[in-house]
Amino acid sequence: MMLSIKSVAKNFGGVKAVNKCSFDIEENKITALIGPNGAGKTTLFNIISGLIGIDKGTIKLQNENITNLQPHKIANLGISRTFQLTKVFRNMSIKDNMLLAKHTSEEEIKKILDSVYLHKPLDTFASELSYGQQRLLEIARALLMPHSLLMLDEPTAGVNPKIRQELKLILKNLKKEGKTVLLIEHDMDFVMSVSDTIVVLNQGRVLKIGNPKQVVKDKKVLEAYLGK
Repeated sequence: MMLSIKSVAKNFGGVKAVNKCSFDIEENKITALIGPNGAGKTTLFNIISGLIGIDKGTIKLQNENITNLQPHKIANLGISRTFQLTKVFRNMSIKDNMLLAKHTSEEEIKKILDSVYLHKPLDTFASELSYGQQRLLEIARALLMPHSLLMLDEPTAGVNPKIRQELKLILKNLKKEGKTVLLIEHDMDFVMSVSDTIVVLNQGRVLKIGNPKQVVKDKKVLEAYLGK
């Protein structure tokens, strides 16, 4: 397994944000983490990447225990991620934003930017990009960083339909390349079209794990997530 999460728990005061959560992320697969607002999705992302410590449980990346390690150590071990709110440096150029992930050639930078459909001169300031283009830049930077697991936190949030379609193509291409991706996403059509496995969270617990067809037909998922 690429990532193994076992009995992970995190409380904020009396609130059980993550409650004895267990699931595995298979290598060379795209796994989507879905659930209603407040289900614990982003908290779990922050736990995996070391931004939040856990109270109980273990997290292993390729059998190496990364539980409660510092974020930079987890990143160096091979986890690259984006955030729910885009975090690019607006006063820096596209090239300089990319070089923050890895010192490399303009050729490699352009190759990665092409793969995410961001066709802008490298000296373009991030502030000159639309919100959707900034999202693409953030994903490109995450892809450039050496990694074994890519984590995307709501990649389609706030973007226009054109960028949304490009993001779908990006994920499908990553899938063809055999990359390992874990994403949080609210757009169910998007999730169904790109995911191999879906993990459904509700109130910090795992409600269902399965392929898209299994999840969309599950009555508990429909009640908790779709409100039916």
